[in-house]
Amino acid sequence: MDEGVDPDAENVNSVLAQESSELLRILSGQPPAVIKTLCQMMPCDAGWNGNQASSSRSTAAVTEHIEAMLEYFRGANAADCCNFLQSMCILCENIPMHLESRLMSAAGYETTVCEHSSPSVKDETSSSPPSEQLIKRPRIDYWMQYIAAVMHLLQRRWEQLSERLVREVQLENVWVSLRMANRIRDRPDQTPGSADKGGKTPESDGDYRSMDSRVTLETFLQECTGKVTVLLGPAGSGKSLLMSCLGQQWAHGLGPIPSSYLFVLLEFRQLNVLSHPLSLTELLFRHYVPINEGDHEKEAIVDYLLSNPEQSCWVLDGYDEFQSKLAKQEVHGELLDPEKPLPVADLISGLLNRQLLPGCTVMVTCRVRDVLDLEGIADKVGQLLGWDCHEIKEYVDSFFGEKGHSANRALGVQAAELLLSSQHLLGMSSLPALCNICCIYLEHLLLGRTEPGNMQIPEERGRETSRKVGGKEEKGVQIPGDGRGEEGSRGGREDQGGGSEDMMTDGTNCRAELPLTQAQIPSTLTQVYLSVLDTFLNRDARGSNDELNTMKLPQSILSRHRSELCELSQLAWNSFEDSKILFMKEDISQEALEFSIRTGLFLQVELRHEDGMLVNSYCFTHLTLQEFLAALRIMTSADVSDTQLKKRFSLRTRWTTKSDQRTVFTDSLHLFVCGLASPHCTPALVQLARTPGGAGGQSWVQKRQNLVLKLLKNLCHSNNLTGPKILELCHCIQESQDHQLAQQVVGARPTLELRNIRLLPNDIDALAFVVNSVGDNGIGLDFGACTMESECLDVLPRCQYIHHLGFRRRKYDDKFAEKLSSILPKFKTLRKLEFCGASLTATGAASLASALPSCPGVTEINLSDNDLKDDGIKHIADIFTKQPRLVLVKLGRNNSSLGAVDYLIRKMSSFLNIQQVHADGLKELTVTLSQNSDLISHKTKSEPTICLLNQKWRKPDMQKLAKSLACCPALSVLDISGGRLDVETLRTLTQFLPKFNITQKIIANDSCLTVQGLTILTALLANCPAVVELHIRLQSPVQVSIVFSGGRAQTNEVSKLLCLSCCGLLPSHLERVWGSLGTASDLTFLDLSGNSLGNRGLRVLLDFLPRLRSIQEINTSNNGIGIERVGMLAGALCSHNNLTHIHISDGDGQQVILKFCPVYKRHDKQQKKMFRINNISIPPSNMTTLCRQLVQCRSHLELDLSHSSLSDKAIENLLKVLSKMTSLQRLNVSHSITSTTGALMLARCLTVSQRVTSVELRPQTASFIQFDSVKAEQASCRLTHYSLKGDNLERLLETLLQGPQLSVLDLSSNQLEDEGVKRVADCLQKLKITSYVNLSNNGLTQQGMMDVADTLCTCTNVSGVEVSLEAEERCLVWFTQYDGCVKTLRVRDSSLERGHLVRLAEIVSISPSPTKLEFKNNLLQSDWIEDFVALLNSSQRGCSISIEERWIRSEEAVTLLCRCLRVSSNIQTISDGSADLTPRMATEKIGLMDCALEGYHLASMKSIISSCPLLTELDFSHNSLGIEGTEFLCSVLPSLPNLTSLSIGSKEASVTVVEKLSEALLKAAAIQCLNLSGHVISDTGAQIMSRMLPRLKSLNLSHCVWSASGGLQLIEALGECVSLEDLCLDCSRLNEESRTLLAQALRKINSIRSLKLNKISTEMGPSQAIGVLDLLAAMEGLTRTQEIELEGWRMADRGIEELTRILPVWTELRKISLSKNLISDQSGDVLLEALNSCTHLEELHLPSNSLGDLTAARMALVLPSLTHITVLDISENRIGYDGSVSLSKAIMCMKNLTKIYLTSVGTSELCPVAASLAHCPLLQDVGLGWNNCGDKVAMELVRVMPLCPKLMRIDLESNAVSVSGAEALARALGSCPALQLIRLWRNNISPTEARKLSLRERRLNFSST
Repeated sequence: MDEGVDPDAENVNSVLAQESSELLRILSGQPPAVIKTLCQMMPCDAGWNGNQASSSRSTAAVTEHIEAMLEYFRGANAADCCNFLQSMCILCENIPMHLESRLMSAAGYETTVCEHSSPSVKDETSSSPPSEQLIKRPRIDYWMQYIAAVMHLLQRRWEQLSERLVREVQLENVWVSLRMANRIRDRPDQTPGSADKGGKTPESDGDYRSMDSRVTLETFLQECTGKVTVLLGPAGSGKSLLMSCLGQQWAHGLGPIPSSYLFVLLEFRQLNVLSHPLSLTELLFRHYVPINEGDHEKEAIVDYLLSNPEQSCWVLDGYDEFQSKLAKQEVHGELLDPEKPLPVADLISGLLNRQLLPGCTVMVTCRVRDVLDLEGIADKVGQLLGWDCHEIKEYVDSFFGEKGHSANRALGVQAAELLLSSQHLLGMSSLPALCNICCIYLEHLLLGRTEPGNMQIPEERGRETSRKVGGKEEKGVQIPGDGRGEEGSRGGREDQGGGSEDMMTDGTNCRAELPLTQAQIPSTLTQVYLSVLDTFLNRDARGSNDELNTMKLPQSILSRHRSELCELSQLAWNSFEDSKILFMKEDISQEALEFSIRTGLFLQVELRHEDGMLVNSYCFTHLTLQEFLAALRIMTSADVSDTQLKKRFSLRTRWTTKSDQRTVFTDSLHLFVCGLASPHCTPALVQLARTPGGAGGQSWVQKRQNLVLKLLKNLCHSNNLTGPKILELCHCIQESQDHQLAQQVVGARPTLELRNIRLLPNDIDALAFVVNSVGDNGIGLDFGACTMESECLDVLPRCQYIHHLGFRRRKYDDKFAEKLSSILPKFKTLRKLEFCGASLTATGAASLASALPSCPGVTEINLSDNDLKDDGIKHIADIFTKQPRLVLVKLGRNNSSLGAVDYLIRKMSSFLNIQQVHADGLKELTVTLSQNSDLISHKTKSEPTICLLNQKWRKPDMQKLAKSLACCPALSVLDISGGRLDVETLRTLTQFLPKFNITQKIIANDSCLTVQGLTILTALLANCPAVVELHIRLQSPVQVSIVFSGGRAQTNEVSKLLCLSCCGLLPSHLERVWGSLGTASDLTFLDLSGNSLGNRGLRVLLDFLPRLRSIQEINTSNNGIGIERVGMLAGALCSHNNLTHIHISDGDGQQVILKFCPVYKRHDKQQKKMFRINNISIPPSNMTTLCRQLVQCRSHLELDLSHSSLSDKAIENLLKVLSKMTSLQRLNVSHSITSTTGALMLARCLTVSQRVTSVELRPQTASFIQFDSVKAEQASCRLTHYSLKGDNLERLLETLLQGPQLSVLDLSSNQLEDEGVKRVADCLQKLKITSYVNLSNNGLTQQGMMDVADTLCTCTNVSGVEVSLEAEERCLVWFTQYDGCVKTLRVRDSSLERGHLVRLAEIVSISPSPTKLEFKNNLLQSDWIEDFVALLNSSQRGCSISIEERWIRSEEAVTLLCRCLRVSSNIQTISDGSADLTPRMATEKIGLMDCALEGYHLASMKSIISSCPLLTELDFSHNSLGIEGTEFLCSVLPSLPNLTSLSIGSKEASVTVVEKLSEALLKAAAIQCLNLSGHVISDTGAQIMSRMLPRLKSLNLSHCVWSASGGLQLIEALGECVSLEDLCLDCSRLNEESRTLLAQALRKINSIRSLKLNKISTEMGPSQAIGVLDLLAAMEGLTRTQEIELEGWRMADRGIEELTRILPVWTELRKISLSKNLISDQSGDVLLEALNSCTHLEELHLPSNSLGDLTAARMALVLPSLTHITVLDISENRIGYDGSVSLSKAIMCMKNLTKIYLTSVGTSELCPVAASLAHCPLLQDVGLGWNNCGDKVAMELVRVMPLCPKLMRIDLESNAVSVSGAEALARALGSCPALQLIRLWRNNISPTEARKLSLRERRLNFSST
C-alpha cells in the first residue's frame, strides 16, 4: 500500500529523545502491567527493582519509573532501543497514528521481541501473545493505507467545494449555542480515560433546551472524542459544509479529530438507497471508500477497527433526511456482530447505542425537531446560530466584491442596504444558503434585465452548467453531492431552508449600478420567492435577444416557461407524498432537466447505488424552492383537489414533541399557499393556471384563493391555538395581506401569549401586521420564556395600539431592559408593562424608570421576581408621581429588605395616591395606587392599607417602621401578620400606636405572641381611646386583631370588645389581665373561651363583675367549668341586676355564656332573665341547688332545661321547689322528657302550681310549661306521642281531675286505642274543658268512634265531634259554653257499615239539641242512606244531614232524592245529597246543583215534585237541562203555586231554554227570584221576559248573551222593577245606549240591596270614562245598598272621585268589590277615608290595583273603626315594607276578621302583618302567596297559628320558604286541629324534601292545585 520507509533515515535513539515528552504522557496512562513489562526489558544493574515498582502505586512514583526507563533507552544501543520501541508500540494503547508510524519506521521491521520480555505477564488487556504481536505491524499498515485513501477522498471533495466558496470557512468563526442533552439513562462513557478505559461517567438528566451559552464550533468540538455529539441547525445553515470542512482539517492533521483516527463521513440521504442488509465491512468498502484489495487486507483493516474502535470517528450527516427511524436500545444491550448483515438503520443505531464499535467518536447533524430521536444517546448537543447583521453584511460584501471591481463593490453596498431594510430578506439571510439566494436576487434586481450578450455566466457556474447531464461518472471513490437539497423554510425561522455548499458561491460577475428604492422589494416572503423564481428564469440563455428584450414583467417570463414550470411544480407536489428530495433523470423530461440545471433550479448530486456504482441524481436548489413550486401547483392546477389542499393546510408548532410526524420538508408549504392567495399574486397564478385562460382561468384561481382564505378564517376563530400556532397564523395572514383576517385574530384574543419559543425579527414583523389591525381597541403581547435577541426589540415598535407588554425570562437582563427602555416611548397606548421572572437589577430598573414617564397611560407595572434590591425599588418608587394613571405596581421576589418597604411607606406621606403597600416576606411586594382623577372628583376615597406579612421583626426595624407610620396620613388597615413579635418589639409598637392614624384595624396573626405580650396589648383598651376591639388567640392559628372605631359599624353607643379566646389563660393570669384593663368601665364584650380557668377562674371572674359596669356579654366556654358550678352561676343571676342570661351547654363543646342587659334597661322592674342548661345530665342534687338559688330571683324568669337528661328524681326535686319559684314564667324541657313516667310526673305541675297556663310535653321535640304571674283561670294540656295505657292513663286522668279548668286537652298519638279513648270519653263530663279534646292517631276503630259520638248525648257542653279513620286518623271533640246550640257530627273516610248508621241514628234521636250530620266519602250505599233517613224521620228530632259520595251524580242523585222524599215526609230542604229534617213541615226547597244532570234525568221527579205543593225554591243551576229539562220545568211549574225562586244557571249556552221557558215563567206569577245566568236570550225571549221583570225582587243575568235589541228591551224593562233588591249583570254586553238605559233604570230603583256589575265596562268603547261616571252618578240614590261589585271597570282616579262622593250615602253597605279599577295610591287613600262612613262594612275587596304605602297608612287609621269587617282582599298591589307595618296596625284592631288575602302585594317583608294576625281569633283563611317571603314570615305564622283556633287555610305558594320553615309549620300543625291546608307550592324546597314533609304531615300541600 504505502511506499516503504527506510529504517536508517532517522537514528532510533534520536527519535526516542525527540518524542520522550509525548511518550511520557502516553505511558503514564497505560495499565501497571504494561509499565512493568517494559521496565523488565532493562537489565537489573540499571537500577530496576521490580518489587519496588509493583509496590509503588502513587502517580509520582510511576512517573519517576517511566522517566528513568526512557532515560535508559535513550542511551542504550540501537538494537535495545529498537526492541523497546517495537514492544511499546505493540503493548501500548492510544498511540497517535502519526507517532506510531514514526516510531515503527525508526525501529525497523524486527520480528522478535526483546529477550528481556517476561513470559509471566498474564494481563490480556495490556499484552498480546506472540502470534498477535507478529501480525500487528502489517495490520497497522493496511489501516494506514485505508486512512490515506479516505484522506484523499475528503481532500478532493473539499477542493471541489472550495472552488465555489465566496469566502473561506473557519470553524473558529462559526458560532454554536450549547443545549443540554437529555440523558434519560446513564450509559458507560467509553472515551479512553487516563487510567481506566470504559469507566462510567454518569450525567444529570436534562432536556434538549438552550443553555444560552455561545461558543465557537471549534471550541464546541473539543473533547468530543469517544462521545456522541449532535450538531443541530436549520437546513441551509451549512451543517454539511462544516462536516466536509472538518474532514478536510482531519486530512491535514488539524482539528479536534486526530489524524490517526479513521474519519467516516456518511450522508443519510445516501444511506436511504441501501435497502438490503449489509455488514460493517460492506458499509465501509462498498458504500464509503471502495478499495482494490483482497479480503485479507479488508479483514485486517476491520480487525484493527474492532480492536481499536476508539480510533474511529463517524460523522452521520443529515439525519433529518433519513427515511427510517433509529431504534433505541437498553443501556446494557448486547454488542452487535459487525460481520452480520443488518439493515442500515440498525447499523447506525448500533453505533449510537454503543452496541457497535463501543468507544468510537460519533457526530450527528440534524434539525432541531429531529433531536428527540437521539434522546438519551447524545453526550453533547449544540445548535448552529444564524448570521447576525454584521456577518450578513460581510457575506454580501464578499459576494459583490470578490473580483475587486469598484463598481461591483458599490453595488454590494446598495444591496446590503436593501437587504438590511427588508425584514424578509434579512430573515432569510441569517442562513448561509438563503443569503446566497438573496444576493443572487438582489444582483439581478440591481443590474436589471441587461442585454443577453452582455450577461456573463460566472466561471464557476459555467463549469457546473457545462457538464453534460448524465455525464461520465468518476471511478474508484464517491464524491458526495455538490449540493444538499436540505429542508428550508422562510428566512430567519428556527427550521430554515438550506441548500448545497455552493449556496455560498458567487452568482454572477455582471457589473452595473442602477438606482433602486426600498418600495420595490416584495412585501411578503411569497412574493420574494416569486421574484427569486423570476431571477432564476432570467438566467436561461436560450432564445433570441428580441424575445428577451420584450419581457418587461415577471409574468411574461412565467408565461414563456409555463410548460417547464408546470412540470417542475408537479414534480415538487408529487414528491410530498413520499418525502422525496432526490430525483433521477427518469423522473423528469430531458428538456425540463436541462432547463432546471441551466437556470440553477436544480443541483446535481452523485449517488452511489447498493452495487457501489455512482450515478447522477438531482435536487432542487433549496427545499423551500421545492415547497414553493408545490404551492404553485396547488394554486394553479385543478389536479390538486380541495380535499388535498385542506389535508396539507395546517399550522405547525415550534414546540418539538415525540408525536410529531417526521418529514424532510420545512413545513413552509402552507405559508406559500397563503401568500399565493394574496391578490398581488393573482396575475402570475392566472398565467400558470392549467385551466382555460381568460376570465375562466382567473375565476378558477380566485376560487382557489378564496378557499385558502376561508381555511384561514376558520383558524382565526379557533379558541384552542397555542402561542406557536398563533404566531404561525400571524405569518400566514401576513403572507395573505388580508387585514380583515388580521382583525379576526385579534378580535377574540385581547392578549397574544407566546411561550417558550425562539423569536426572530421577522416573527415580530408578522405580529405587527396582525396587531396593527386592532385599532383603538388595543391588544397585549406577552412573551414568556421566549429567546429574543435585541434585533427583535428594534422591530417591536412596528406593533401599534399595544396596551400590554409582558416579558418573562431569566435571561432578560439589564442590557435587555436598557434596549427596551429605548423603545418604550414609542408605545403611546401602553397601559401595562410586565418584566418579571428575569434578571433585572437596580441598573436595569433605572433604565426602565427613565423611560416609563414617556408612557403616561401606564396603569400597571410588574417587575416581580428579579434582583432589584432596595435601590432598584427606590428607582421605581420615584416615578409614581410621574405616572398619573398608575394603579398597580408589583415588585415581589426582588431580594429586597424592610428598607425598601419603609421607603414606600414614607412615600405615602408625600404621595397621597398610594392606596396599599402589600409585602409578604421576600415573596411579594405590591403597591396599589389611585388615579389622580379619583382625587379630583368628589368620590369618597378609602384610606390606604399596609400589609407587611411574614417579616423578621427586630426592635430597630419596628422603631423605624413606627416612625414612618406616624408620618403617614390616615390608614385603614395595618397587617403585620406572620412576623415574630417579641415583648420588646411589641412594646415599641404599642408606644407609637397612639400616634398612628389608623381608622380600621391592625392585624398581627401568626406573630408568636406570649401571655406577657397579651397583657401589653390588653392595656390598649384603657390607654388608647381609639382602640375599641381587641381579638387575641394564642393557640394555632395565632390571631391578633386591634380594631379601631372606624373599623366597625357606626353606632351611638360607646362599646369595647376584648376577645382572649384560646390563649391558655390560668386563673392567675386573670389578675394580670384585670390590672392591664384598669377600670374598664366601657368594656361591653369579653370573650375568655377556650382557656383553662376552671371553677376557680369562674369565681375570679364573678368577683370582677361589679367593675365591668358596661358589660353586655361574657363568654367563658371551654374552660373546664363543672356542672357543680350551676349554683354559683344561678346565684350570680339573682344577685346581679344587670345579668339577664346564663347559657350553659355541653354539646359540641362546653359553653358558658353570660349576657347582661343594656345600661338603660337595668332599672326596669319587668326585666326578664333566663337560665339555660342544654345538653347536660343534671344530677338531682344539682337540680335542687339550682332551683333553690333561682327562688331568690325577683325578675321574670325562664328556666331552659332543653336537650338535657332529667332523671325521675331530678324531676321530683324540681316539682318540690316549683311552687316557690314565683318569678318563673316558662320552663323549657324540649327533648328532655323522653319517658312516659317523667312526662306524667311533670304533668303534676298542674296541681302543684296554680300559675300554670300551659303544659306541652312531647318526646324528642318542643316541650314546655308556661306560667302566669298570678293564679291562672284555665290551662291547656298537650301530652302527645307517649304510651298512655292502663295505669299511665289513670294517673294522668287523676291529675287532670285535680287540676284547673282546661281549655285544650291534646292526647293524640298516645296509643290509647278504643279502650283508652272510651275511658277519656267517659271522663269528659267531669273534666272542665272549654275548647276541644284531641284524640287523633290513637288506633281508633269504628267502635271507638261510636263511643266518641256518644259524648254528643252524654256531655251537655260537647258541641261537635269530628272523626276520620283512614290515612289521616283524626278524632276531635269540640266544646261550647252555651246551652241549646246545634251539635255537629262530622264523619269522613271511615268506611261505615249499615249498623254504624243505625247506631248513629239512635245517638241523634236521644240528643238533647238539634244535630247536624256531615258524612263524606264513607262508602255509603243508596239503600243504607234511605234506611238512615227513615230512622231519622221516626225519631221526630230536627236535624240536618249532609252526605257526599263520589257516586252521587246525575241519575243516581235524582234517584236518591226521590227515594228520600218518599220515605220521609219531614224533609224541609233537600239539595245535592243534603237534607234538613224538621218535624211537622213539608218540603219547601229542592236543589240539584252541579250534579251533571241532563234534561231526561228529571222525568222521574215529576210525580215527587207535584206532591210538594208548598215548594218555594227550585234550583237546578250548573247543569245541562236542554230541551227536555225545559219541557220538564214547563210541565211542573203550573203545579207549584207557592214557588217564589227558580235558578237554572247553565254551564252551556242554550238558545232554546229561555225562549221556551219564558211563557211558563210569565204564567208563574209567584216567582220573584230568577237566575238565568249563562243562557242565550233571543229577542223573542227578551220580549216575553221584559213583561215579567217588574214583579221580580232578584234577577241574575250574568254571562248571558243577547242581541243589541234584546239587551235594550231587557235593560229598559229594569226601569219598571221598583221592587228589585238583587241585580246581577256580570260580564253582560252593554253598548252605549243600553248603558244609558241602565243608568236611568238605576235612578228609578231605590230598593236594590245587592248590585253586581262586574266586567261590564269593557264593552263601552271610547266613551268608557263618561259611561263609568254616568253609571256611578246613577247609583247615588241606592241608599239601601248592602253589597256592590264593580270589578274591571277601570274607573281610575275620576271614577274613584265620583265613588267617594257617593259612599257616605251607602250607610248600610256590607260589601264592596273594586278590583281591576286602576286605583292609584292617592285615590286609594281618598277611598279609604270615604269608607269611614260605612260603619257596617264587612267585606272590602281591592285587588289588582296600584295601591301602595299611602293607602296602607290610611287603612291603619280607618279600618279599626270598621269593626264588622270579616274579609279583606288587597292582593296584587304595590305595598312596601312601610305599608306592611301600617297594615299590621290595622289588622290588630280587626277582631272579626275571618279572611285576609295579600297575594303578590309587592313586598316580601310581611313579618309585621303575619305577627298582627294573632289578634284575629276568628281568622279562617290567609293568603300570602307570590311575595317571595322567607322563613321569617313562616316562623311568625307558626307563632300565630295556635292563637287562631278557627284557622282552616294558609296560602304560601310561590315564596322563599325553605325546608326549615316548612318543618316549623308542620310542627305547629300539631296544635291546630282545625287547620286543613297549608299551600307551599313553588318554594325553596326540593321535590324529595317535599315528599318527606307530605308523608309526615298531609296538610302540607306542595302541588299546584
